[in-house]
Amino acid sequence: MESGSGGCRRLRKTESAEMRWVVPGGACEEDEIESSDDGGTDTPAAASGSRGGGGSDDDDGGYEEDEMLRQRLVRTGPRADSFDVEALDVPGVYRHQEFTIGRSIVLTLQTLGVVFGDVGTSPLYTFDVMFNKYPITTKEDVLGALSLVIYTLILIPFLKYTMIVLWGNDDGEGGTFALYSLICRNAKASLLPNQLPSDTRISSFNLKVPSVELERSLKIKERLETSSMLKKLLLMLVLFGTSMVIADGVVTPAMSVMSAVNGLKVGISSVNEGEVVMITVAFLIVLFSLQRFGTSKVGLAVGPALFIWFCCLAGIGIYNIRIYGSQVLHAFNPLYIYYYFERNPTQAWMSLGGCLLCATGLEAMFADLCYFSVRSVQLTFVFLVLPCLLLGYLGQAAFLMENLTQSQQVFFLSIPSQAFWPVVFIATLAALIASRAMTTAIFSTIKQATALGCFPRLKIIHTSRKFMGQIYIPVMNWFLLVSCLAFVTVFGSINEIGNAYGT
Repeated sequence: MESGSGGCRRLRKTESAEMRWVVPGGACEEDEIESSDDGGTDTPAAASGSRGGGGSDDDDGGYEEDEMLRQRLVRTGPRADSFDVEALDVPGVYRHQEFTIGRSIVLTLQTLGVVFGDVGTSPLYTFDVMFNKYPITTKEDVLGALSLVIYTLILIPFLKYTMIVLWGNDDGEGGTFALYSLICRNAKASLLPNQLPSDTRISSFNLKVPSVELERSLKIKERLETSSMLKKLLLMLVLFGTSMVIADGVVTPAMSVMSAVNGLKVGISSVNEGEVVMITVAFLIVLFSLQRFGTSKVGLAVGPALFIWFCCLAGIGIYNIRIYGSQVLHAFNPLYIYYYFERNPTQAWMSLGGCLLCATGLEAMFADLCYFSVRSVQLTFVFLVLPCLLLGYLGQAAFLMENLTQSQQVFFLSIPSQAFWPVVFIATLAALIASRAMTTAIFSTIKQATALGCFPRLKIIHTSRKFMGQIYIPVMNWFLLVSCLAFVTVFGSINEIGNAYGT
């Protein structure tokens, strides 16, 4: 046996999943010797004897020492290596891809409350902003604008994010910095001095059969590694994209909450714009104060409310289509977009900024990926969020086609009178929830930027024992609150905020 420091006998270490013998107590407590994988009864003396030679006096002395050492050794269970635990490869450690039916339902509600709040409240203001500069003259204008909204939802959230972007995650992490980190681990394209020499030995590279795709990817990798201009451009795009996400996190709460509070002006004629701003400020303070309770707790608490909101969107849409006619279904024909730009090129071009509002907050689908699994985000969007949004916009367009002069507060005007105040309450609650989508996305983005050395170190609080990515950053939370309050008080109008948002 080999001798170690301090007179302790150093024993050969085993693999992390093997049973082993250790010396209890003292400085040698971590000493261990090899044991069989199949849970056999090999003892330290037997292992030593198998390595020994003949029957000399030295062997007898060594045998006595091994026998004395054996009496001090105890058998332990398999050791869980820290890397295995971190990689979630140890049995019994939580693995977020495996869910029961009950857990899937809970996760769906949390996903609604955290990820899809912003895009879910976009029907509150999309048509208002699209038609706030130019009046509606014909029904075909409504069909053209609706067709723009429909295909924006299909192309950006559905095809781009759900079908493509979500699969480009970095081991469950989403966002611009996660993509940058993934690229830099597979190609020497990083300009950030935060990599260790050991990082070069850690790779997710897998041998593949030679193919046209592999050859193309190798050429792109070689071009990226040899061009300093491409490396700088890549880093600039990452930083610019992150800045836009943070700016979106400032505008989103102001836009969503104020658009919901504006519903009071429809139900109570005496409410003016100043009172709307004051109520919005109060709601924003409450919203950011609740952020510290964590994504799982708040998401589960507000998830059912947002589920009711999506059901309201679908129900109101079906009601309006039934009352005002199904002619709006013609908007699924993309030719109406062409006719819309042909008749009113200036008006159609100006309405594009408002049209993009129907897809606001979609960055949260990718940036918030660390909070939930890819599959839960995809299924929730495809089978619940997208159908309800389409029905909501179809219903508003059906109302507009019969009321061409009422192009402001379209959503609230299209609500049946007997359900007005309950829907206003749910809409306000949903708008508060929507603001959390981008806030949590910013938290995960800032965490990634800090890990790559692109952002100062801040206090990060982990709010979940099961999901490592669920975090809360107090400094960023209060910074976003102050910025949102300043934004609301400076603009003070939903149309002005919408123009800035869409632009």
